[in-house]
Amino acid sequence: MHPPIEPHTHGLLERPEGNQIYWEASGNPEGRPAVYLHGGPGSGLGSGGYRRLFDPDVYLIIGLDQRGCGRSQPWAIDALDSLDTNTTSVLIGDVEALREHLGIERWLVAGGSWGSTLTLAYALAHHHRVTEIVLGAVTTGARAELDWITEGVGMMFPEAWERFAAARRPGERVVQAYARLLRDTDPAVRTAAAEAWDAWESTHVSLDPNHQPGPNRKDPRDRVNFATLVTHFWANDCFLGGQRVVLDRAGELAEIPGVLVHGRHDVSSPARAAWELHHAWPGSELIIVETEGHVGPKMLEIQATAINRFAGRTSQNETVRRRFTEPTATR
Repeated sequence: MHPPIEPHTHGLLERPEGNQIYWEASGNPEGRPAVYLHGGPGSGLGSGGYRRLFDPDVYLIIGLDQRGCGRSQPWAIDALDSLDTNTTSVLIGDVEALREHLGIERWLVAGGSWGSTLTLAYALAHHHRVTEIVLGAVTTGARAELDWITEGVGMMFPEAWERFAAARRPGERVVQAYARLLRDTDPAVRTAAAEAWDAWESTHVSLDPNHQPGPNRKDPRDRVNFATLVTHFWANDCFLGGQRVVLDRAGELAEIPGVLVHGRHDVSSPARAAWELHHAWPGSELIIVETEGHVGPKMLEIQATAINRFAGRTSQNETVRRRFTEPTATR
């Protein structure tokens, strides 16, 4: 992991439906372009620890808060009437619009958890814009993965799952129940659903050796926004157009080198998804860390090492316009 750094440029990218996408750039303004896609959906970039995966002398490091969260505007909970316009294809469009806005021809794409699903979906849609892929806590958005994290893993935590699943109606998937409650007209209903969702997440990550008990998100408003976005995407199979589209199309990524890093103790997202993706994606490399769960220092170190290794690889049409010598932008 590299030392912490701060962005040298940032801005808000204007997008349809009144959305403004926050982006930031750090590292070498004339370096090798790379973009990081955060988890969730709805987690945001946070304090910027993702930058430490990249050598700032070598890489131009781009991060963005995905639509509806982080420093992007408006938040999902402040625009519930337009939530249905927030889909995976729209997020991919935001990433592409940012690439064009920044004058980047091609870039390395890295992501973790939901960010790995979004990375894969982006690469399938725009493979000619992706030089390499590095993923941690691999997910593909398949229905089986989503049902496991909301229902199947309840076999390991039956007491907590019984409380969590009480919200569903007959014949309703648990994630559909929470997606419904988090769009209720009563703010108290939405808050209660978000608290229940956060409590469940805190439970099923508890086999991670790095887990610390307590709410995943300290800000109550952030808890509601995150739960609203994640249930919206998961209840709709991540808007991928099928139950295992990424896995079925992974062979299309054969020309893109990729490194997949996954924790053996990741009970929330079992290693099976990473294993299946690796076997469906010729040229990918899978590294399973035996001592860690959904995220951990060793996993991050391995991702940083892979990104460093790719730094010396040459790819056709890798260019970046000299946009980052300008003063820090706000818009």
